[in-house]
Amino acid sequence: MKTETLPAEARAAAEELCGEDPKLKLISDRRGSAVWQVTGPRRSAALKVGAGPEGTVITARETAVLTAIDCGGALLAHGRLDGEAWMLTPWYEGPSTWEALRSVRDGEGNRRQALQTAVEWCEAVARLHAIDWVHCDLQPHHAIHTPDGVHLIDCSWAWHPHKLPPSHIFRGGPPHLLAPEMALTIHGGQRPVAPTRTAEVYTLAAGLWWAITGAWPLDYNAIGINPARLTPAVLRQIIGTRPIPLRSHRVWLEVQEILSGVLTAPAPSRPTAAELAALLGDATRESRNR
Repeated sequence: MKTETLPAEARAAAEELCGEDPKLKLISDRRGSAVWQVTGPRRSAALKVGAGPEGTVITARETAVLTAIDCGGALLAHGRLDGEAWMLTPWYEGPSTWEALRSVRDGEGNRRQALQTAVEWCEAVARLHAIDWVHCDLQPHHAIHTPDGVHLIDCSWAWHPHKLPPSHIFRGGPPHLLAPEMALTIHGGQRPVAPTRTAEVYTLAAGLWWAITGAWPLDYNAIGINPARLTPAVLRQIIGTRPIPLRSHRVWLEVQEILSGVLTAPAPSRPTAAELAALLGDATRESRNR
């Protein structure tokens, strides 16, 4: 999406919020939704515009989520036009969990600090779960670590049992991060898909594994498949119907052992997000005492 095609209403709102003649930097443009960083003399903001059947619905739903969560200032302005939807949110200054753990993937960096990053992401998810929301698209790219805490972004698919039902077009996010029971549910054709907090803790642990190692946690080679050659639907079917071992390679033993416990536990036995944060926090303290 080109800057000159932005809705006039969205442009006006961005200028009123950020100041006269703000600069726009395109951050992402996929599946009918584009995100710009808007920087002006007053402040910075994120402008998301969805166009076409899919992009409009996804952006409008994220607006509904942020309105329903009502977490104070997360939604600055929004609008919906014929075939388009847009919203302005704060621009959160800080690295994503993925960026913050890059040094671990590269075999460098401060592991105590990296552990704290992992704890902070888990605690942010725990706070969301404590008010009965499920994010539904947890990825290490969707958590921003700022001086005032972790902010979860890309909330289009989030749902709440009393405030907002799950979306009928949601398909579970990246299959590699899906809990097996969720993969089976989606494969079985159930709609809408409603991830539980328990299933989301699996996704949280899988996302941390991915951010730490740069590789998916499941060892597809062990069962003789190449996931790059499979459609998401086929991959979900395999994950939901066949046991797949975890990768044996360990780059950070103490943390991956904790994550392994989450990823291999039966769904009813998984820890909560708060309990996972505590387990990782214990590892942090043990590391400091060495």
